[in-house]
Amino acid sequence: MKITFRYRLLASYILLIAIPLLVLGALFYRTSLKIITEQAQKNVYEIVRKNNEVMDTKLRIVDQNSMSLFLDKDLFRIFNQLDPANEAELFAADRQVTAVLGKTFSQNQDIFAYQLWTSYFTFGQPLPQGEPTQSDIYRMARQAGGKLVWIPTYEFSSMFNQPYLQGGNLEFRYLFSATRLLDFTYLSNTKLAKMDAGVERPVLAISFKSEVLKSLYADSLPGNSRYMVLDPQDRVVASSEPGQVAQIYKEAGLDKLQRENSGARRMKLDGEAVIVCFDRSEVTGWMSVVWIPEAGLVSSLVPVIRTSITVLAVVMGIVALIFAFFIAGKITKPIKRLLSAMRSVGEGDFQTRVDVVSHDEFGVLTQRFNRMNDRIQLLVTENYEIKLKEKEAEIQALNMQMHPHFLYNTLNVMNWTAIENDQQELSRMLVCLSNMLHYTSRKTWDAVPLSEEMSWMSNYFYIMSIRFEDKFTVEYDMDPQLLAYDVPRLLFQPFVENAILHGFDQTGSGGLIGIRGWINGRTRHYEVADNGRGMSAETVHRILYQKSSSVGIKNTIDRIQMTYGGEYGVSIFSTPGAGTKVVITLPL
Repeated sequence: MKITFRYRLLASYILLIAIPLLVLGALFYRTSLKIITEQAQKNVYEIVRKNNEVMDTKLRIVDQNSMSLFLDKDLFRIFNQLDPANEAELFAADRQVTAVLGKTFSQNQDIFAYQLWTSYFTFGQPLPQGEPTQSDIYRMARQAGGKLVWIPTYEFSSMFNQPYLQGGNLEFRYLFSATRLLDFTYLSNTKLAKMDAGVERPVLAISFKSEVLKSLYADSLPGNSRYMVLDPQDRVVASSEPGQVAQIYKEAGLDKLQRENSGARRMKLDGEAVIVCFDRSEVTGWMSVVWIPEAGLVSSLVPVIRTSITVLAVVMGIVALIFAFFIAGKITKPIKRLLSAMRSVGEGDFQTRVDVVSHDEFGVLTQRFNRMNDRIQLLVTENYEIKLKEKEAEIQALNMQMHPHFLYNTLNVMNWTAIENDQQELSRMLVCLSNMLHYTSRKTWDAVPLSEEMSWMSNYFYIMSIRFEDKFTVEYDMDPQLLAYDVPRLLFQPFVENAILHGFDQTGSGGLIGIRGWINGRTRHYEVADNGRGMSAETVHRILYQKSSSVGIKNTIDRIQMTYGGEYGVSIFSTPGAGTKVVITLPL
């Protein structure tokens, strides 16, 4: 689609309007984001603190209720007199213990299960725990010696070593617990009675579903926020991402918060700018962390900004349209006159001229256009004369083609004469020379198959071996895959000739020329190596880079680089007295 100058001018006006509007919109957005962010930070921080206070209040009640069990007369009597070997007594005791625990904890809706563990029996609500006394919960309770210990969220089947439960759909898959060792006492007639020394002290285990914390945060936080409760070892107690529960969560930004107790700050998590509010529980020591993406805080503000900017852009766009058409009319009229004149020139009327009606930039442009037409008319005349001379040269070239034909016939006559006189070697030399002449006298110098180039080289080597009386021999080692590729014509001849004429000029016999070819990745390599007298580094540099030396080699390098690119060409490695190696590099 062709865009006129008038519409380009209009687009430039609109662009000049759009840039200030975008800048103002960005400033408005950033200011609004700052104000909303500060307010949201305060609000969310208060929510986190209030949630922690609510949870701490609930957990303190659990702590107080569990402490009341220390002085429970019934539990003192049951465990101090219980015979672990009597199964009937155990079941009777279980009913009594369950009743006492239920009276103490059943009113708390957050508690999922309450039990007393001993090495010989589990009292209270039954759960598929196997041997709970083998768990870390039991071990930590005994180590604490009567102090309440809070166990962060754990995976039930892993904690109690019940692998058969891992594939099931358990409602209590993730729990967190409070536990303490109970050493019962009893106050009787102002005298404190303690349990007998040989009696095993039970461990109280109070379990909560992880959803207790989830419901507390999910109902009180903004919809686009995320939360996480971490213990001091970075184990996830609760999270808005279910897959993170009971896992170790490592994040560089959150690691810094573990060294503090409470606060709010702006930071980046997973590459996203967020507001982070955190507070540590005084009961459990767990840290509640809530973060809200800053972008989500102004999601309702963006449509207002967009509408304001759109309305303002439409109004200013209409004004720009009026000005653009008015100004464009003043500019496009002289351009249209020039376009009309150019159309005439394009149709072959080089005598077209445009009147100069002003002295501004368009006037200068019109003058240059008229001068250009004068120059074009002169060039057309000169070009016509050059074409005539090229026709004459082509006719002369056709006449010159008679000379190679005459030479071929003459060589053919000489060949038959040699055969009649039984001069087989001379006959073969004439055939080789005829083939070489035919190969080099083609009209085009396009690339040729490698097989044709090798055939020409065979003819060349035969003639040169006769000329120099078997001074050298030739060996070939060519990858058969290379026969499928073309090479520039007479690719090897300058290097072979250099080896014969200069490399073996002081050698009577024993000269060796090796011609190799191989493929390496996407590159072809051809090598011409000899065991002649070699060259110094200065001579190699002069051959490769000075135009006055080795014209054939320089022309071959230029042809390769013009055809395939500057990264391909010829490398020469030579050591005086040890020979020369030429490596030609071409693409596949």
